[in-house]
Amino acid sequence: MKPEEILRIVDAIHRDKNIDKEIVFQAIESALVTALLRHYGEEAEVIIRIDRQSGAIAGTHDGTNIDPEEITGRIGAQTAKQVIIQKIREAERDSIHDEYEEQVGQMVSGLVTRFDGGVATVSLGVTEAILPRSEQIPGESFHVNERIRATIFEVRKSGSRVKIILSRIRPQLVQRLFEQEIPEIIDGVIEIRAISREPGYRSKVAVISSDNRVDCVGACVGVRGNRIKNIVEELGGERIDIVRWNDDLQVLVPNALQPAEVDEVILCQMLGRGIVLVGEDQLSLAIGRRGQNVRLASKLCGWDIEIMTREELDQQIERAVDGFSSIEGLEESIAERLVGEGFLSYDDLSVIEPDDLMEMGELSAEAVDAIVNEAENRATIAEVAAADERRKQREQEQVPEEVKDGDADENTSPVGEEVQEQEQEATSLDEPLDADVASEDASEASAPPQSSS
Repeated sequence: MKPEEILRIVDAIHRDKNIDKEIVFQAIESALVTALLRHYGEEAEVIIRIDRQSGAIAGTHDGTNIDPEEITGRIGAQTAKQVIIQKIREAERDSIHDEYEEQVGQMVSGLVTRFDGGVATVSLGVTEAILPRSEQIPGESFHVNERIRATIFEVRKSGSRVKIILSRIRPQLVQRLFEQEIPEIIDGVIEIRAISREPGYRSKVAVISSDNRVDCVGACVGVRGNRIKNIVEELGGERIDIVRWNDDLQVLVPNALQPAEVDEVILCQMLGRGIVLVGEDQLSLAIGRRGQNVRLASKLCGWDIEIMTREELDQQIERAVDGFSSIEGLEESIAERLVGEGFLSYDDLSVIEPDDLMEMGELSAEAVDAIVNEAENRATIAEVAAADERRKQREQEQVPEEVKDGDADENTSPVGEEVQEQEQEATSLDEPLDADVASEDASEASAPPQSSS
């Protein structure tokens, strides 16, 4: 192998495979060393050096110079070729890995080359990527030669290849589409501060403008909604709410809950929770279908949001004070302070920081531990009771109408009324303190279906 041939090979590999020339030189040197070790023995000390400018080869064997013709001769030529090919493939793999690893979270466009078993194989030009079913928007399917856009979710080495995983369900896809469709975002005039998303159903995007003359919401919507329309179409009709960002949670939370009208926002700093009061006519709108609106608003703001009416809050406060006061060692004044900080259930009290409770009530560490343990026990009992009540309701819904009518007649008897009053009196303490558990279970039961992995 002549020096000019080596330079030509290195240059060709560099241009065709996009591999750094230094890596190619090192691969050739390593291949030649491997070939010569087969000749001299594995214990020999062989060093090969290729001049990066001229392509001339020089080497030593146990400190003695080797004839260049011996290095490039027929000795181990096949072995050297195999090692070079292997090293080049490894270098190509590393180059592709490094290139796409830098693009994690970025949007790419490619052609679907295969769609089998719900998994799409996408050609990105120099390599292929995989879009698994678990990273697809629920309900969507693809056809061969269809062009799709997705974000790079994960890049990892797998043997001699690079495995690139794409995603269409991450919030980053929404952000990249906004950046592509709205020039003001690329220019830095409008900034996306937060995104919450339930793929295929609804997203909320919080934006803010650095120029008072530019309406951030209006610019994102576009004239007659043409800008947001393109994004919605790309996401298969997913509904997108554009929210005006504000660093003040008293302003941001009502914005995030739009289109519902909010009466008041009460921030509970110790719990990281916001209690939002709305009118009776706005309650279902604020919660949203299957709890979707309040769930997305919570993710957008980074705070737990609980929706209720003024009457419901007053009832919970009264019952929480009574319930906390019944715990040994917890005086009514401390119970009122806890409620004032947003603790409205035994479950809330069970996760309080011991130092906070000690400071609030000037209590000892032993007293605080006893109070927290009692709150945990009562929260568990309340959770079991709530689950049992839901089970009974489901069973009752399955009873035939004629049986329900018969039961109704029995329940309207004086004896039945007395039993019902006793049951209500027995469970009145735990019922309000179980509100969080019940609402959480309801949200989980009503969450939109997610795609399976």
